[in-house]
Amino acid sequence: MPEETKGPEQTDTRLTFPLLSVTLLVSFGSSMLYGYNLAVVNSPAEYIKAFYNATWSQRYGHGLAPGPLTLLYALTVSIFALGGLVGSLLVGVLVERYGRNGALSRSALLVLLAGGFMGFSRELGSPEMVIIGRSITGLHSGICLSVVPLYLGEIAPKNLRGFLGLMPSIFICLGVFSAQVLGLPELLGKDRFWPLFLSMVVVPASLQLLLLHCFPESPRYLLIERNDVCGATKALHRFLGTPDVQDVIEEMKEEQRSLSSMEMASVWQLLRDRSVRWQTLSVAVVNAGMQLSGIDAIWFYTNAIFENAGIPASQIPYTTMGTGAIEVVAGLIGCFTIERVGRRPLIITGFCAMGVCSAGITISLLLQAALPWMRYVSVACVVGIIAGFCMGPAGVPFLMTAELFTQSHRPAAYIVGGSLNWLCNFTVGFIFPFLQMTAGAFCYLVFCGVCLLVALYVYLVIPETKNKTFMEISHIFATRRSVLSVPAHLIGMMKLDGYGTLESSSLEGSGSSLP
Repeated sequence: MPEETKGPEQTDTRLTFPLLSVTLLVSFGSSMLYGYNLAVVNSPAEYIKAFYNATWSQRYGHGLAPGPLTLLYALTVSIFALGGLVGSLLVGVLVERYGRNGALSRSALLVLLAGGFMGFSRELGSPEMVIIGRSITGLHSGICLSVVPLYLGEIAPKNLRGFLGLMPSIFICLGVFSAQVLGLPELLGKDRFWPLFLSMVVVPASLQLLLLHCFPESPRYLLIERNDVCGATKALHRFLGTPDVQDVIEEMKEEQRSLSSMEMASVWQLLRDRSVRWQTLSVAVVNAGMQLSGIDAIWFYTNAIFENAGIPASQIPYTTMGTGAIEVVAGLIGCFTIERVGRRPLIITGFCAMGVCSAGITISLLLQAALPWMRYVSVACVVGIIAGFCMGPAGVPFLMTAELFTQSHRPAAYIVGGSLNWLCNFTVGFIFPFLQMTAGAFCYLVFCGVCLLVALYVYLVIPETKNKTFMEISHIFATRRSVLSVPAHLIGMMKLDGYGTLESSSLEGSGSSLP
């Protein structure tokens, strides 16, 4: 087969202060809030339920029965995901109109509004304000959970894309850990403090709102979508810290030329486009699997899970905080190893570990009556699920969504992945309490099956994307399609690599040419 002309080679780029600073800022001001809001409703659950019950009694002269009260609290928990679903559907419009940086800056205003609703809810005797505030924080997270990795994926050089792309997942874990620490009885885990506890989200959002305008817009957005070569060049100078950015500009122009006859794809066009069907299916499977893995059940209902496992009530807040610390450590391990081991090993190992530990929870709960020490096995399995998630599945799916698509399809891909992510998040958050009541210990086997199936899919279908440009990754999938169209008697004559695509020495090396 004839060889394609080699594109401009890019040397490894060092991590600059502006690149690290903007990564930390958007991770702290946006991604961290997602983790915080996942876990913040855990420790004050009984206080919020008591507030709902007392308000209902004042309004209607009688309290709520246990079933409706559980339903109302489950709505409070899961409405966050419904808001996230709406936010994910707005991503394409926002990033096209305002850019990546502009969309993040404007979305921070939503957090200030939500903090006001939740912070004054008890003073005004309004459970509805808690639910509205939760939905608005979900709307913000739905936008940012897609825009942050999109922004970082476009400003990061390819040798740092994995490291910077997983930084938000560390801050998601830090957000969960922060909620667990602040939820201790010695801090904000008291009845009179829960409105303040819920509204603490305004602090990181305010910092991002003040500082994010100091950093440039995504160079890829400026050049490919706005045709602003001068603006893109200035942004690259700032982010990369070098005056020589011509190779990067040429790589962007190559992608712009390949997309010159194409408009930005809509979601419907993405779903119908056969040229990216494997990428679209992969994003759908990994994003849905990430939420159906059971991690949201662990985060939303940690205290209830430990209570069912027989952990003494006085020890539960501290046990929960310990799991949060392990999340942060696991996230750091994933962040600092992703460029060494690659994306696939991390995500496959993470899902396998979560599947095994989910089965372990079922076994330990079933044997707990006969063997009281099995409660500690349950705790260890919860820790294993959290550690496995934070090392890979927490951040890699969002990074992979940026890597598997070119500029024209990327926003629509984030809408598809984000929508499935939030829809599954809502499903787990809303159904899990009832699933736990009906299926008992066996409910965790559902999560086990999902995790193992996703790991198998990633192993069989998704290629490694480490140190490859967006165009090279696109060529890998194009090669996969060409292999599928080759007659069967010829396939046996071809040497294939481990991902079902034609092996290419150039891809295994510099990744700059394809057969």
